[in-house]
Amino acid sequence: MFAISLGDDRAELRPLEVWQDEEFLAHMDRARELVDPWIPFASFASDRESARALLRRYAEKQAADTGRLYGIRLEGTLVGGVLFPSFDAGSGNCEIGVWLEPAAQGRGLITRAAERLIDWAVYERGMHRVEWRASPENTRSIAVAQRLGMTRDGVLRQSYLYRGERHDTEVWSVLAPEWKARRTAGPDAPATG
Repeated sequence: MFAISLGDDRAELRPLEVWQDEEFLAHMDRARELVDPWIPFASFASDRESARALLRRYAEKQAADTGRLYGIRLEGTLVGGVLFPSFDAGSGNCEIGVWLEPAAQGRGLITRAAERLIDWAVYERGMHRVEWRASPENTRSIAVAQRLGMTRDGVLRQSYLYRGERHDTEVWSVLAPEWKARRTAGPDAPATG
């Protein structure tokens, strides 16, 4: 099976596929408490049928070249994920998103997985702009954007309706020339934004 190593701690990135619905649902149940305050992603997989539908939607996005979904595995167990909720090769713009279950926090898995996906988007697919969107209160997510060397573009005020309330969305991004310069300088290069 296709896998990309995320380092020496037996962590890897693998595509999530429709046939993995049961495993994905069990993972979402473990991640739900950490994910739900910020995004409805976990609520989209509340039973096996809805988990399968979410995985199918991303399989269709991948087939249409408009999105992708990957699982983060630690010692073979699905513990998180990274995705392109939007991917527009024609315009050269995409958005990356992430999630993780509590037991896997503090290991740098999200940062390393996001780096691999941004590398692929920029170097393999020629994407020019990679966005990261987060609630201003989601300090962990914003810290990852900063570690990735992204620049805070601004705040979309009350742009996100979630659980009947309007929330602000911070938009962070990195442009291909910035990403390439940072990767050439090394992973410990200072952030530009």
